[in-house]
Amino acid sequence: MPGNTLIDRFVSYLRFERHFSPYTAKCYDADLRQYYEHIAHQAQATTAATGTDGLSVPAASVGATTALVEQRVTTADAMTIRAFLAHLDSFGYSPATTARKIATLRSFYKWTLKNGITQSNPMLMIRTPKQTKRLPKAITVDQIEKLLTMPDQKQTLGARDRAILETLYSTGVRVSELVDLSRTDLDLTEQTLRIKGKGKRERIVPLGTHAVAAINAYLTLLSTDPRFASAVTGEQSQAIPLFINKNGGRLSSRSVRRKLDKYLLAAGMDPSISPHTLRHTFATHLLDNGADLRSVQELLGHQSLSTTQIYTHLTTNRLRGAYDQAHPRA
Repeated sequence: MPGNTLIDRFVSYLRFERHFSPYTAKCYDADLRQYYEHIAHQAQATTAATGTDGLSVPAASVGATTALVEQRVTTADAMTIRAFLAHLDSFGYSPATTARKIATLRSFYKWTLKNGITQSNPMLMIRTPKQTKRLPKAITVDQIEKLLTMPDQKQTLGARDRAILETLYSTGVRVSELVDLSRTDLDLTEQTLRIKGKGKRERIVPLGTHAVAAINAYLTLLSTDPRFASAVTGEQSQAIPLFINKNGGRLSSRSVRRKLDKYLLAAGMDPSISPHTLRHTFATHLLDNGADLRSVQELLGHQSLSTTQIYTHLTTNRLRGAYDQAHPRA
């Protein structure tokens, strides 16, 4: 629905005041538009049934205007929200997806109340559905080693892909953070990367020697490849992406996922492995080898330690397995 001014204002608030990433703001936008469409459908059905003068009129002749929809959105009560959740349930959404949409509405109505747009918050009476706790997936060191051998390091873009995989595993950065890296965020002398995380929080993460070697190899090939001359000698170095696409521009998160899918297929590995799996693997391997939780929290860029603590379930399960196998009276 075009012209949903409240949605536009709320998404602008998320982007420019809360500093949400464009992807996260887009997800909020999509959830709210689905809610608006449901409200519009309900409004149209009601208006079609009664007409403005109380008489029945054909549905096709009635349109739920943006003003009418927004009036219903701003006067929504808990029954309105429950009707929307029942509508979602008819599509068979998972509890996790429903919980995310509820979280979107919580944030939206909290914002409307704070700004005097609504007189009450209908989300106060809504509970989030219970979810099965899913442990993050991690792969083994052997699987990582196998995956890293897949790119053709003799070619510029193959060397780039090897550097990307090494960086993801070496630092645990989110794929959105990886594609946002510029050349000036790399410090080869100190062997670090400056990461611009969620909420514009910056952190410095160390690079392992293998990742440094892979990045150096990629940049060396890039500097001598005539196809990417403009990407090497740009006037504004801060804007030059660290990892470029085939046209010399900035890679997208979707492109990184497609590259990973290609190498997973070549390696005969589980196709459900994602760039985020490498982030989980990074954290799990650190904890398995004795890293403390606070350090892993800082490296991952988690604001809350409780977010990082989910990884301790993985390491505890492995310790339990080792204990059961080794202890005489386990």
